[in-house]
Amino acid sequence: MSGKRVVLFDLGGVLLTPGLQVVLQRLEESLLLHRGFLSSVFLKNGPDGYFAQAERGQIPLSKLITELNNDCKTSAEESGITLPESFSLEQAFHGMYEEGGVNKPMLEAAVTLRNHGFKTCILTNNWVDDSPSRSISAKLISFLHRHFDLIIESCRIGMRKPESKIYEYALQKLQAKPDETIFLDDIGANLKPAREMGISTVLVKDTDVALKELQELTGIQLIESKEFTPTPASPENVTHGFVTIKVPPSRIIPILILVIPLSSFKPGVKLHFVEMGSGPAICLCHGFPESWYSWRYQIPALADGGYRVLALDMKGYGDSSAPAEIEEYSQEELCKGLVVFLDKLSWNELVAFMGPPPSCNEKGISQATFIGHDWGGAIVWNMALFFPERVRAVASLNTPFFTADPKVRALDRIKANPLFDYQLYFQEPGVAEAELERNLERTFKLFFQGSNEQFSLSRFLMSLEMCLGDWGTLPPQLEVKWGGIFVGAPEDPPLSVMLKESDVQFYINQFKKSGFRGPLNWYRNIDKNWQWSLTAHRWKILVPALMVTAGRDPVLLPIMTRGMEDLIPNLSRENIEECGHWTQMERPAAVNKILIKWLGEVHLATAKL
Repeated sequence: MSGKRVVLFDLGGVLLTPGLQVVLQRLEESLLLHRGFLSSVFLKNGPDGYFAQAERGQIPLSKLITELNNDCKTSAEESGITLPESFSLEQAFHGMYEEGGVNKPMLEAAVTLRNHGFKTCILTNNWVDDSPSRSISAKLISFLHRHFDLIIESCRIGMRKPESKIYEYALQKLQAKPDETIFLDDIGANLKPAREMGISTVLVKDTDVALKELQELTGIQLIESKEFTPTPASPENVTHGFVTIKVPPSRIIPILILVIPLSSFKPGVKLHFVEMGSGPAICLCHGFPESWYSWRYQIPALADGGYRVLALDMKGYGDSSAPAEIEEYSQEELCKGLVVFLDKLSWNELVAFMGPPPSCNEKGISQATFIGHDWGGAIVWNMALFFPERVRAVASLNTPFFTADPKVRALDRIKANPLFDYQLYFQEPGVAEAELERNLERTFKLFFQGSNEQFSLSRFLMSLEMCLGDWGTLPPQLEVKWGGIFVGAPEDPPLSVMLKESDVQFYINQFKKSGFRGPLNWYRNIDKNWQWSLTAHRWKILVPALMVTAGRDPVLLPIMTRGMEDLIPNLSRENIEECGHWTQMERPAAVNKILIKWLGEVHLATAKL
């Protein structure tokens, strides 16, 4: 890593384009002012002038604009220059937010460095924004907080660049030494004192040139690299909440406590969720054997896209309740629980010290867009089928919309397809639990493997797929005889490139809480789910829908989605060819791009109604 571990980024001119300097130059050109006229006014009286005072937080932006407007008019009169009567610098300050926006290649470089273990920080000279357009800067800072370890604003600490003490302050906050640190700025005067302290500096005039220099200093591939890995959410930077979807009997009929022992009462059922962002509600539903954490790469991206993201621990998982009864995990019961989740998700259910999100009210959420993967895909299709009034739109990753065949029981259909033999192994309570819980680290390392990695269950199943002419039958001699889902697999499997050790540890900690009984119970309602589906036989899903297939998923094959348009007329399709089953983790940038594009189209179409 070349000894570097901390990178400081300036805001305007580095992470935002154009910077204030460029905006001022353009304003000078439009007003036919000589080059440098506005800059000279800004820098008037040096470190004691109004601009420096605002950057130290001594005056707010509204006061700064008023004083600078007066100084510009005075300087113009002294120089014999006529300014328009409507002249104001307010637009210049917000122009760098509105004109170009975020410098995407530079932001992606910052995120890549952070994903490789670097600490990243924005070190910016800015001001307290009390202007009528202040929401623009508020949204920007909120957005950037999700992608950086720290943001240091000069107006909050009473120091400004190029004062050496602000660099000392940054190093102290980041617990870094000068020779471990890199600083990028578009103003050479700001770089000089940092360089004198021993900090490596990059002058940003051209993004591509600056990224090449940053790549050389860090030793991390930042340009011409493979698919960009987005910023993941961590348990510490999301809001956690709980919703009670089933009240315990003791709360319904407390008088019975007098005659019935407390031990005989079943506890209530709660769903745990994490939340980020504001706007239209998006519910993310994971599959087996996962967690809300499986959506870690999608949560910040969708929040940045203008949505209120609610990623659930599905019933039986993580911090959600995990009742032992098999019937608690039928699709009908699970869907009804999600309806209650929408109804009850309000301020009263959130952490007490936090205010309700803008789109939240005491009456809950009337509609949400549901996005699911694996078993989560099955449940979101059923939500759209049975509770369409609560579903604004629906999307599934990997999982097709399977219809019930009145002539063939679901269990018989599974028995006829060796690709689903593992589901038969999961039927006997306690058997699969014992195998999967024996060594949780091994379990998750074996499950979570990419489509092109050395060992994965996917590769074994894919060898069976190659024997298929269609996805329904295999010669009897090739049927899988499960003595265990991981029989023959290595005891110490390699860590997937999709994961960090900390990711595996998170899943281990989650499954230590309630084990595999609840997650496996999702598979133990096959006939009950079939019977429920028959009540909606040949119904159509009419809400806007998206099906995302993965070309290398060995079980949920793209061919299984054939004919879905017949029952889902408003269906959009996308395919990620080089991707296995763990779509959100293996190809997170591709998934985010697909979802954000589709969500934008859905909400634009809805707004026109």
